[in-house]
Amino acid sequence: MTREQYILATQQNSLPRTEHPQFYPVGIYGWRKRCLYFFVLLLLVTMIVNLAMTVWILKVMNFTVDGMGNLRVTKKGIRLEGISEFLLPLYVKEIHSRKDSPLVLQSDRNVTVNARNHMGQLTGQLTVGADAVEALCKRFEVRASEGGKVLFSADEDEIVIGADRLKVTGTEGAVFGHSVETPHIRAEPSQDLKLESPTRSLVMEAPRGVQVNAAAGDLKATCRKELHLQSTEGEIFLNADTIRLGNLPVGSFSSSSSSSSSPSSSAPRQTIYELCVCPNGKLYLSPAGAGSTCQSSSNICLWS
Repeated sequence: MTREQYILATQQNSLPRTEHPQFYPVGIYGWRKRCLYFFVLLLLVTMIVNLAMTVWILKVMNFTVDGMGNLRVTKKGIRLEGISEFLLPLYVKEIHSRKDSPLVLQSDRNVTVNARNHMGQLTGQLTVGADAVEALCKRFEVRASEGGKVLFSADEDEIVIGADRLKVTGTEGAVFGHSVETPHIRAEPSQDLKLESPTRSLVMEAPRGVQVNAAAGDLKATCRKELHLQSTEGEIFLNADTIRLGNLPVGSFSSSSSSSSSPSSSAPRQTIYELCVCPNGKLYLSPAGAGSTCQSSSNICLWS
C-alpha cells in the first residue's frame, strides 16, 4: 500500500458519522414493573402478618426454652402444671403429682386405667364410673402406707382382711350368707353384741369348746319351743348359790292316811313340794306328804 492510499484510508475512518445510533433499554418497565412492586408489597405485608401471628402465638401459648405453657420438659420427663385435658388416649409409664399437691383424674363419663403385657393383652383394669368402681385383675390388694402390710386382698378363692380390727357401723350390722370362722367377736365398749339369723338357725361350733361369758351382766337364752342342753360324754354342771326352776307343773294326790295321821286338821302348816322326775326327763312339783307323793301323782307324766 502506498502512502497516499494509507492516508486516504485513515481519513475515511476518522470522518464523523451522520446517522443516529439506536439505543436498547435494559430493565422492566410499564405494567410489568407495577405488578412486580405489587407482589413485593404483598409479600412484605404477609411476612409482617406472619411475624405478628408468631409473636402472638408465642405469647399466648407461653413458649419458653423449657416448654410450652403448663408443659415443661425436664430431664426426668414431662411436667404438667394446672388442669390438663387429653382428647385421645394417653400412654405413659408413670404419673405422679407434685409433693405439695394431690393428683386428680377427672372425666365426664368414667376414668379407666388399663395394664397390658408385652403382647398387648389386657392384664388389669380399673374403672371409676358414676355408679360403681370396678377392678378387673387376678388379685386385688390394699396395703398400708407404712410397712406395706396387706389390709385387704381378694381373689377367686378367698377374701382376706388383714387389719387389726374389722368395724361394722351400719344399723343393720353385717350379713353373712355362709359360715364365718373367727377366733374373736366382740362389740364396742358400752354396746351390745347381737348374733341373729332372722329366718334360719344360728350354729356356733368349735372343736375345743364354745365359751360365752357375761362378766358384769346376765346371760339369757330364750326360745319359742324347746331348749336342749346335751352333753354326749360329759355332764351338765350348774354352779350357783340359788337354782330356780319356774313355771313347773304342780301334781295333786288324795290319801286318807295323810288326814288321819294329822292330830289337828285346823292347825296351819307350810306347804312343801317335792321335785319329781318323769321317765322321759320332765320335772314337776308334787305336794310333800308323809311319804313320797311322786308315785301317786305320776299321772302328770302320762299327759305330758
